[in-house]
Amino acid sequence: MRIARFSIDGNVAFGAVEGDKPDELVLNIIKGIPFAEHELSGTRVPMSKVRLLPPVLPNKVVAFGRNYAEHARELGHDVPDAPFAFFKPSTSVIGPGDQIQYPPFSEELHHEAELAVVIGRMCREVPRERVADVILGYTCANDVTARDVQRREKQWARAKGFDSSCPLGPWVETDLDLKAASDLTVQLTVNGRQRQLGRTSEMIHPIEDLIVNITEAMTLLPGDVILTGTPAGVGPLNVGDEVAVTIEGIGTLTNKVVKRG
Repeated sequence: MRIARFSIDGNVAFGAVEGDKPDELVLNIIKGIPFAEHELSGTRVPMSKVRLLPPVLPNKVVAFGRNYAEHARELGHDVPDAPFAFFKPSTSVIGPGDQIQYPPFSEELHHEAELAVVIGRMCREVPRERVADVILGYTCANDVTARDVQRREKQWARAKGFDSSCPLGPWVETDLDLKAASDLTVQLTVNGRQRQLGRTSEMIHPIEDLIVNITEAMTLLPGDVILTGTPAGVGPLNVGDEVAVTIEGIGTLTNKVVKRG
């Protein structure tokens, strides 16, 4: 099931995305929320009549850096022996079609296409064999980074946590299992030109290891998001650019870069 979060006539709801052709998609409104008992209402709304929102509102976004060897090397970093985590605040999250606001304190904004894991239940100290039980599904993410600030400040809070630095969407795909999610094509285009192309099978630390690692330290809540790292090919974004992340079996997340002001 593809689960989207959307607004219509001032109301916010979840809906199951139905249909295959982009111009014919409809939303079957969900009674309840995806993290608890819910059912489809049978009331359908054309996708063209709604505004898609971030598919979840995470309490926290846990991101893992340098999880693709070629990406680590392209930035001159060593490949980490263990998963390397950092955080993006909930206020960094935007949805499909929302604007990435170029922060005034940076002159070098970069894109980073990533597979995002959406947590479906409260969990802590998850054993490797139970990881699939805590995952609701998967979505596309762009870990937008102020690269000059990242280099200058070392600590990544501002470089990766500014407002609008975490586009998510367009929906959560719940029908992918862990095996399938571990070998998907991840690609990114800027103004229609391909910049990044990789596969999730290239991750140094697979999804299971990432979730085991972070839940050793902290509790994850329903709707929390895990960013799994980006393949090689990161590069600059400029005001006016349209950036699109496409992940096999999930969909395409598109955003435009604007000047904050």
